[in-house]
Amino acid sequence: MASSVLAPSVIRVRWWHNRTLQRFIQHRLACASLIIIILMALACAFGPLLLPFDDLFIDLRARFAPPMTGYHWLGTDPLGRDVLARLLMAGRISLLVGFFAMVLSIMLGTVVGIVAGYYGGRMGALLMRIVDAFLAFPSVFLLLALAAFIKPSPAMITVIIAVTSWMEVARIVEAEVRSLREREYILAARMLGLSGRWIMFRELLPNVVGPIIVAATLTVARAILLEAYISFLGYGIQPPLPSWGNMLNGAQQYLLRAPWLALVPGIAITLAVTCFNFIGDGLRDALDSRSDKS
Repeated sequence: MASSVLAPSVIRVRWWHNRTLQRFIQHRLACASLIIIILMALACAFGPLLLPFDDLFIDLRARFAPPMTGYHWLGTDPLGRDVLARLLMAGRISLLVGFFAMVLSIMLGTVVGIVAGYYGGRMGALLMRIVDAFLAFPSVFLLLALAAFIKPSPAMITVIIAVTSWMEVARIVEAEVRSLREREYILAARMLGLSGRWIMFRELLPNVVGPIIVAATLTVARAILLEAYISFLGYGIQPPLPSWGNMLNGAQQYLLRAPWLALVPGIAITLAVTCFNFIGDGLRDALDSRSDKS
């Protein structure tokens, strides 16, 4: 009896997931971007183990070696360190900072947005005014101000980026929850005496997962770009620990003599940010049921 009752709902869930996957697959740029990000993550995770040099190995005799010189496929830097090894190790840090900054900002923004959207009134107004206050400061200046007063490390840079990136998520979630809180199933849950916490996180949250997922992919791209920006200015990840941003910082005085030092991390940043943006576009189209013509 129970299986006959649950079968239609299970079929609907499977149909929705299949249609969502089909719509995402039809977005060719998003699929290609997803493959590139997976390959980039695998290269950063396992690539350094396969190289004959680590990112800190110094060979002064091979300073400024151009790409495709011996085992230095992407050349060397002013200290003779292998650029490919440093690029992959920097990718680990930049991608991890971007991912964990996204997780923290999504968690904070989701909690603030869902509480403000569900309760509304004075509490909702107060929370959204706090969001507006954070948004009133240019995020780059706020980021630099926090980074200047806190000892830079990957963990602290992650927290700083998350603190300056959660406001847009909060506004998205608040708007979605506010449009859903008067639906029949929410009113029924209130009549049954369910707590506000249960309604917010068991009834409302599953219905705003789509916009949150899209915001998450775009937040990763923004976090990677912000980490590169503050590291380029010298307030982020500090040498000898590599990141794409401080690799660019170290390459700016050698643009004419060794342009590959700037081109390699610049291309990596551009590729990662562009791919995450395309993935976000693909997820937005896939999760939008209005795009289903059938």
